[in-house]
Amino acid sequence: MSEAPPAGPGSAEPGAGSAEPRAGTPHRRAVVTLFGIALTVLAADAATKHLALGALENREPVRLLGGAVYLSLTRNSGAAWSIGADYTWVFPLITVGVVGWIVWMALRLRSLPWGISLGLVLGGALGNFVDRVFRAPGWFVGHVVDMVSVFAPYGRVFPVFNLADSALVCGVLLALLLELTGRQRDGSRIGHGAATDEPARADAGQRERA
Repeated sequence: MSEAPPAGPGSAEPGAGSAEPRAGTPHRRAVVTLFGIALTVLAADAATKHLALGALENREPVRLLGGAVYLSLTRNSGAAWSIGADYTWVFPLITVGVVGWIVWMALRLRSLPWGISLGLVLGGALGNFVDRVFRAPGWFVGHVVDMVSVFAPYGRVFPVFNLADSALVCGVLLALLLELTGRQRDGSRIGHGAATDEPARADAGQRERA
């Protein structure tokens, strides 16, 4: 049996010259954040809807914060202001497309802020998707449970919404902010990409020369 050749100046331990572990860490962190936030929003949304159905069914709206917020249970077959109420089946299809897009984006996601944004959008979309699929009056035509009305009960001033809606809106607003500030989903930043990538390239080059 021949002995392995001694390590020379041009050789390295397996994996020692690879920058993959360092490069993979931001990706893993962003993806874990994305799906962690999505699952948290989904669970919290389901819990608040369960509590609303038990506490607000067949009762007058609950007035909070001096009338700034009312808790009034409603079931919405459409979007905000009941838009598309006659086409409830369309909304689950839209959600499937959104979920597919977010999963595709997660494959190359390296930005933690974008992970937070997409996690909020994914959790909010799935929260209402569960209602559309499983709640009455039937599969894929279910009505979404809403319970928060601001400034007046029953959505007289602003559409009644739920936690999933709030997460979805916050996620979209954060995404717009990230776009406006030039932050990219791969972790780079418009106008700063070359400066951001240069240390990583230099570090990888030093490892190869070691």
